[in-house]
Amino acid sequence: MREKIFVAGAAGAIGTALVPLLTEAGYDVYGSTRRADRAHALEARGVTPVVVDVFDAEALRVALVRIRPEIVVHQLTDLPTDLDPKLMAEAAHRNARVRTEGTRNLVAAAMAAGSRRLVAQSIAWAYAPGRSPHVEDDPLDLEADGIRRVSVGGVAALERSVLGAVGIKATVLRYGQIYGPGTSTAVPKGASPVHVEAAAWAAVMALRHVQGGVFNIAEDNAEVSSEKAKRELGWYASLRLPRGLAS
Repeated sequence: MREKIFVAGAAGAIGTALVPLLTEAGYDVYGSTRRADRAHALEARGVTPVVVDVFDAEALRVALVRIRPEIVVHQLTDLPTDLDPKLMAEAAHRNARVRTEGTRNLVAAAMAAGSRRLVAQSIAWAYAPGRSPHVEDDPLDLEADGIRRVSVGGVAALERSVLGAVGIKATVLRYGQIYGPGTSTAVPKGASPVHVEAAAWAAVMALRHVQGGVFNIAEDNAEVSSEKAKRELGWYASLRLPRGLAS
């Protein structure tokens, strides 16, 4: 019997790149979306769609208990199209709620369903100022001001929920600024960029990793080190979808 995997945020940028890798690897993929109009698109890509809002804790729990996925992958965000600067301040609060309340609901549902692995998306630019390149043990910037404080607080809450999941082997992937198909930019931007397809590969490789833990996932740069991911996951930044799988 094929392993069941539930991808929260399957219609997002990383989710879109991740789904074909999972189906090609033989997983039975269930993908969530809160918009019913996206269900057919997921179905066309070989995904069993699950229309559910991560903020509806009971509906989410019922859905996962029904599916009983061995693995849950958290790729949920709530960001404006093209990361419109005029909308980012408001979006930061919505995104922090996804990372705080949404993650808490997803972890509780995964535990209720008896899931044994959990992989979640975090970010690599939340570290406190200090010597760089930052490694995974460095502290997060919890004393930041303004919108950054909101964002980092959401990240910290997400990571606490994921890594504290009882009975589940958990992995947090701290992604750099994502670029490529389905994102806000076709070219690298930011201090620690990562291609969306390489980001998707990191999630696949995390499923094969015995220990779990926290990993920076970014191209080589002066801000963050991804040496741990290279060493333990076998990940590298030039990974892309195989020919025929890319949309």
